[in-house]
Amino acid sequence: MRLFAAVLPPADVVEELGLVAGELKSLAGADRLRWTQPPGWHFTLAFYGEVEEDVVPELSRRLERAAERSEPFRLAVRGGGKFGRGRALWAGAEGDLGALRMLADRAEAAARKAGVPMGEHRRYTPHLTVARSREDLDVRPYVAVLDAFAGRSWTVSDLALVRSRLPASGVAGEQPRYEAVARWGLGAGG
Repeated sequence: MRLFAAVLPPADVVEELGLVAGELKSLAGADRLRWTQPPGWHFTLAFYGEVEEDVVPELSRRLERAAERSEPFRLAVRGGGKFGRGRALWAGAEGDLGALRMLADRAEAAARKAGVPMGEHRRYTPHLTVARSREDLDVRPYVAVLDAFAGRSWTVSDLALVRSRLPASGVAGEQPRYEAVARWGLGAGG
C-alpha cells in the first residue's frame, strides 16, 4: 500500500481555501498547472511510499503512540510558496508549527521503528500542495495571492494514516485518490 501520515484540515477550512484556489485558477496561465482537488488537500507529515501489508499493523501501533504523546494544537492555512522552479505551488501553515514539526518527526520515527525505509531525514516544511506543473513556470502571481491569504484556525486533534491510489486510467487530469485508513486522537485521552 502507498501510505503517508497527515493532518487533514476540516471541511470549513478546505472550503475557505477552495475560494482562494478558484481565484488562482482565474489568473493568466492557470491552465498550464495541474490543480489538486479539495478532497485530497492535506498536510503530509511523513511519506512512506509502498509499505508491505504485514508492516502496516506495527506502523499503526507506533503512529498511535506518536499521537498519544502529542497534544492537540492550533493550526491555520496561511501564505504560500513554491518548490523548484514553479513545479509545485503550495499553501503554507501558521500556528503552533513547533507542535506540527514534532508530530511530523514522530510520524517519521514511527515508520523507521516499524521497519519502513525512510531515506535521509529532511527538515519538515509544512505545506498543502495546491497545484503542480511538469514544466518550470513563473508562479510569482500565484504565490502573491497565497501570501495574502490567512485562513481560520482550527485545533488539530488527530493524526491520520492515508492511503494514496495513483491514477491508473491514463485519462488526462485524473487525480490520485486518498483514503484515511486510520485516525488517532492526539493526547493521552485520544
